[in-house]
Amino acid sequence: MAGSALRKGYLVLYNAASAVAWATILGRVASVYFAKGAPFVPLVVDDFARVTQTFAVMEIFHALTGIVPAPIFTTVMQVASRLMLVWGISYPFPHLNSSAWYTSMLTAWSTTEVIRYSYFALKQVEFIPYWLHWLRYSAFLVLYPMGISSEVAMIFKALVGPADQLATWYPYALVAVLLSYIPGSVVLYSHMLSQRRKQVGGGGAVKEKKEKKEKKRQ
Repeated sequence: MAGSALRKGYLVLYNAASAVAWATILGRVASVYFAKGAPFVPLVVDDFARVTQTFAVMEIFHALTGIVPAPIFTTVMQVASRLMLVWGISYPFPHLNSSAWYTSMLTAWSTTEVIRYSYFALKQVEFIPYWLHWLRYSAFLVLYPMGISSEVAMIFKALVGPADQLATWYPYALVAVLLSYIPGSVVLYSHMLSQRRKQVGGGGAVKEKKEKKEKKRQ
């Protein structure tokens, strides 16, 4: 019982803190982009976004230890691909961050994560508004293609630009990464579509409402 309460308390804090961190990134990106333009975005968010995304390795730990019932394979894929972007592209080639693709990438990431972490924080206290439930399983329809296309564009800009200055083998590594997006993006998107079918329009939310009505009748 105590272990369950500790786990729930930890997940509330972890998800709430993550939601706040990503909301901070989203706010900085939006305010600077509309005030000054994409080239100024990395000046106020780059380091903070890198640290925040790196902290997401905890997602892999959670999945491996069973703290959350998340699929390990898709979790590793998503976290690894983002770490590659922030440490393998954004960090060694900072001039690429002035691109509009960097801004759109962070916008897609941060919007997705604000929704996701808010959802999981509120799930621990069993209070999820329907609009948040709908966003959790619907926003990806737009945000995933936006994020993936931005990631691919950033990698491609590095490939045709400064990649060979870092190491002779680096362009080949980036080609391999780009090729991995073909099956990887299909797997991740298909996984979310599957989750959406279960959770929206006859899925989890509807089932929960039916169960509550049945309990009231009893």
